Amino acid sequence: MTSYAGRGVHGQVVQRLGARIVAGDLAEGDILDVRALGEELDVSLTVMRESLKVLAGKGLIDARQKRGTFIRPRCAWNLLDADVIRWRMAGGDGERLMRDLTDIRAVVEPAAAHRAALRRTDADLAALDAALAAMERARGDLEAEAEADAAFHRALLAATGNELLARLDLVLEPGLRERDRLVHGRGDAGDPVPSHRRVLEAVRDRDAPRAERAMLDLLAKAAEDLGTAVAGTPRVAGTP
Repeated sequence: MTSYAGRGVHGQVVQRLGARIVAGDLAEGDILDVRALGEELDVSLTVMRESLKVLAGKGLIDARQKRGTFIRPRCAWNLLDADVIRWRMAGGDGERLMRDLTDIRAVVEPAAAHRAALRRTDADLAALDAALAAMERARGDLEAEAEADAAFHRALLAATGNELLARLDLVLEPGLRERDRLVHGRGDAGDPVPSHRRVLEAVRDRDAPRAERAMLDLLAKAAEDLGTAVAGTPRVAGTP
């Protein structure tokens, strides 16, 4: 899920209101006084209405006759949306998000590596090779590192030959990018290239058990790096 691309006043309103909702400053069930919010943010009702449409698309709000515009319960939010993920990270919910991401990856990616080794094509190998090369070039460039890592895992899912598995990039990628920014932003994370190369070599050799083991090792290293990053990151007041 890509983040909202709006710019200017409209985009700023989406970002400010979305962050407040996700952080709990505007609580589930709260009725929004759209006119008062517009005055607070110094924007027109037209801008407010368009911004609220974007937030409704993310599952954060809804509107009903006789009730007005209100904050939806968390279970209705699109938790896979890139903006919602980013707002959670900024609002102090990052540790829970990263824990959930680690669980999903542990369920999906070893099995995906196993299947990729059995079904990969030459085109799949080319995509994995390109992503690994980009990862090697990206050292020190936070955004480039996150993009290369996402490209590798996206290519691995595609190499399973299963269209549904391939689209799980929509589930994994937004959180993976935030995880990479957190881990590599500290500057003391280990080199991710060797662990990814071992996965690629096993997939290239069509050795499914080795590919699965290599992915398990990669995820163990990723969890270790994440634990170090979280331990060294100041917690937001009020978070566990």
